[in-house]
Amino acid sequence: MTEDLTGLEESGPIDYLVVAFPHAHFTGEAFPLLVDLVDRGIIRILDLAFIQKADDGSVTALELAQLADGGVDLTIFEGASSGLLGDDDLEEAADALEPGDAAGVFIYENVWAAPFAIALRRAGGQLVASGRIPVQAIIASLDATEAAG
Repeated sequence: MTEDLTGLEESGPIDYLVVAFPHAHFTGEAFPLLVDLVDRGIIRILDLAFIQKADDGSVTALELAQLADGGVDLTIFEGASSGLLGDDDLEEAADALEPGDAAGVFIYENVWAAPFAIALRRAGGQLVASGRIPVQAIIASLDATEAAG
């Protein structure tokens, strides 16, 4: 499932996620939702890899067959690779893991935003900053505000 990256000027924003799974505990609960996002054309998976950090700090790739699948045929993601995600990226992702933890590393296009992004680019707009606030940070901030009030 190698992804063709020609025509990037007509694509939506491309993001990445590194999702840690403490103690490599995968339930597979999110996989049906990921498949649904792809099937509905909301996102397009460009790269997908799973890694695990051993107790000695070494990092190994996990095969999709090793993961709990939540009743979903994960083979549709086999070989999802655009070439954007390299070994150095996986090593950097592993730096955020504790020994014994695993992670999913996703690079995906936000297909839903493509028309807006294309219009901005045609108008000469350039993305100069982007970010994401983890929901855990928002909850912690709200809890701190509530405790102070």
